[in-house]
Amino acid sequence: MLACAVLGAVSIVVPAASATADPAVPGCGADHFVAGWTASVTDAVTPLDPTGTVVPSVVSDQSFRMMITPHLGGSTLRIRLSNRFGLTPVTFGAVTIGTQDIGAAVRNPRPVTFGAGRSAVVPAGSEIVSDPVELSFAAFTRLAVSIHVAGTAGPPTKHWNANATSYYSPTGSGDLTGGDSGAGFTEKTYSWLYVDALEVSAPASTRSIVAFGDSITDGMITNSPVGVPAEIALADTDGRYPDVLQRRLDAAGIPLSVANAGIGSNRLVTDGQPLMLGPSGIQRFRRDALEQAGVAGVLVLEGINDLGLPPQANADQMIAGLRQVVAEARQAGVKIWLGTILPAADALVNGVAIAPASEDFRQRINAWIRTQQIADGVVDFDAALRDPTDPTVLARAYSGPDRLHPNLAGYRAMADAVDLTMLAEALDC
Repeated sequence: MLACAVLGAVSIVVPAASATADPAVPGCGADHFVAGWTASVTDAVTPLDPTGTVVPSVVSDQSFRMMITPHLGGSTLRIRLSNRFGLTPVTFGAVTIGTQDIGAAVRNPRPVTFGAGRSAVVPAGSEIVSDPVELSFAAFTRLAVSIHVAGTAGPPTKHWNANATSYYSPTGSGDLTGGDSGAGFTEKTYSWLYVDALEVSAPASTRSIVAFGDSITDGMITNSPVGVPAEIALADTDGRYPDVLQRRLDAAGIPLSVANAGIGSNRLVTDGQPLMLGPSGIQRFRRDALEQAGVAGVLVLEGINDLGLPPQANADQMIAGLRQVVAEARQAGVKIWLGTILPAADALVNGVAIAPASEDFRQRINAWIRTQQIADGVVDFDAALRDPTDPTVLARAYSGPDRLHPNLAGYRAMADAVDLTMLAEALDC
């Protein structure tokens, strides 16, 4: 995989190793970049975002203003942009970053460079990391990443379900990245387009952990019994379980940044491409978890879609998949914790109505997770959220209307179920 940065009129191609995030930092050393925010890219072809709003299929001389909320503050950052699922090269003519004002407006946009050049050409299937940018911000300060796509490119690589409102300008509207007004950004999207990660320079004592999983990690909250569309009224609330977990870590003074690597409808052992389900968890584990900047540990919660969506996997296949990701984390010297799968027997999607054996398989997988000795620890999400009178379903107080995804109270209960002392062990040198 290659990334191409344009310096003036000279195009420089650099190897993929220098265009991706830093791998795990062994031991304790100097200041380093840490994943402060991530959004695992899903696809480029799904035509609608999770609210049913159209996503551009062709991009031509227009600007995008993506709103992201980092879990780690700092004064020096860099941005990763992705064309991983693009069908054509994309030219990022100009990129800026600043703090969000109101709506699409931004305060003090700073130029972002790539190899000291303002523009970069990224081939299809590739991504690029920016030069360091000086900008002071605190954790949970919403940032605006503005991207001008020069010329015409194919469908943008995206993270399908952002749970956040972002903006873009019409075709042919040109470079609006340098302005602070939001007036030209007339269109809304609830997907994140192009932007893939924000990495923050932090002391050696600060590390990242990755919450890896499906829509329950991604933070999907629906207003429908069938699981879509997403509830727009709850966009921008930052109530995903990794968000709440980050606030708990911050309150406890534990220097860990939680990177969210959840993908809606993702499956551990079955590929979901080319649609927004994303590559299987096994396929994407290295890139989306082990290659995040400063990674020290991974918390895996995945499997309900393997059991509930066709073609369904069985318990043995799922346990083998979990063994594989544990082995990969071990080989990389990264801590790994396993989460039990939440109940969904009464859900229209992923429940026993379309997958009669799913509850039996779920119980077998959870029993294995609770008793295995290969991971560094277990988070019993199932015990925290199940109905005490019927452990095959979510407690009503924690469930959204689809009986599959938790509501905001459920996501808080998930975060509260995590033993912070266990996570802090990832900081050991």
